[in-house]
Amino acid sequence: MPGDLIYAFRVVRLPLLDAGGSPIGRIEDLVVVPGRPGEQPRVVGFMASSQRRRIFVNAGRIAELDADGARLRSWDLDMHPFVHRAGELLINADLIGRSIGDETVSDVGLEPVTDGRTRWWEVAKVRLGRRNPLRRRMTFRLVDVDEVPQLFGEVTGMAAEAARLRDMHPSDVATVVRALPLAQRRQLAEAMDDERLADVLEELPEDEQLRIVEALDLERLLGVLDEMEYDDLVDLLGEMPVERRAAVLSAMDTEEADVVRRLLAYEEGTAGGMLTPEIIILGPTDTVAHALAEIRDPDWTPSVANQVFVCRAPYKPPTGTFMGVVFVQRLLREPPGTELGQCLETVPTVRPDLTDAEVFRQFATYNMLALGVVDEAGQLLGAVTVDDVVDRMLGAGWRQRAPRVEAPS
Repeated sequence: MPGDLIYAFRVVRLPLLDAGGSPIGRIEDLVVVPGRPGEQPRVVGFMASSQRRRIFVNAGRIAELDADGARLRSWDLDMHPFVHRAGELLINADLIGRSIGDETVSDVGLEPVTDGRTRWWEVAKVRLGRRNPLRRRMTFRLVDVDEVPQLFGEVTGMAAEAARLRDMHPSDVATVVRALPLAQRRQLAEAMDDERLADVLEELPEDEQLRIVEALDLERLLGVLDEMEYDDLVDLLGEMPVERRAAVLSAMDTEEADVVRRLLAYEEGTAGGMLTPEIIILGPTDTVAHALAEIRDPDWTPSVANQVFVCRAPYKPPTGTFMGVVFVQRLLREPPGTELGQCLETVPTVRPDLTDAEVFRQFATYNMLALGVVDEAGQLLGAVTVDDVVDRMLGAGWRQRAPRVEAPS
């Protein structure tokens, strides 16, 4: 009903509130995507300003939206810069002020919807204004969104579908992708940005990854590979035809290509075949404050951010002599100026040629989230993380057995 509507004009410039209700920013615009046939356009998030940055706040992160502001469900906030993606529309920037015949869009009415577990907002009404030459003021009328299909009709096809999938977990998006014909998979891949496509590819088996990326030109492929985790990147390159793999390695940054070649040299079914060199590595004289600053980087996965590996210089794998680790719980108990060398814990490590089965036993025995991989000289080569161990233990076909998610109609 109209009384239940929330008008976009009133939402813009409302304060963004943390979970406790304190202001941490301001809503600048609302991000909407067209609905599938029979569905209303849906708010997928909000563009907000916080700490002099424009950021994206997923609609699912909002617990309450009222006259006091938009309050977050939890205390954490993704501070990555807002990116206006293909298939998405900003209500204030793209819709309000649009002409429809002799009328102009002056506002958009949002209707809260819930399925009992989650809550979201759909575009239900559009407020149109017409200037009458015989009157000073405009006249307005409120119409159902279905009466102005041209407002969202320009965003169609896989660009719209990519936008609708924005707030889904990459593994769920991968399930949707597997339900599509190959031609539509490739169209959807073209509509995604590099980071999103990389996340989805990491959730697909290598043979399905190959069928999607073989349609990408080299420049786009390099952009996507640059966003992938090293272990997934290496697995994908290992499945590529030799000529294509050589072309990719030749086009890569020299230092990155050297890392990839080294990882490709490890045999499948070994610790080396699972390791990632992207871990937090610091020296013994670095401080607790420095380590905590590194851990706060939101790009680190939980299994990587659980500990800091401490080594002698150099600090890029292969490092100097590996000395030990400092777990995040210890970091939280120590004064900020304490050197890491005073907090070291001795932990088990594995050699790169250790078999998968032996690596699994090490994880089970010591309850670790990540195990360092060292060579015969004691140099740290990287680490095996528990998420990759679980992937390997489940076997190559486990993703095909994952629960199905509804594919786009």
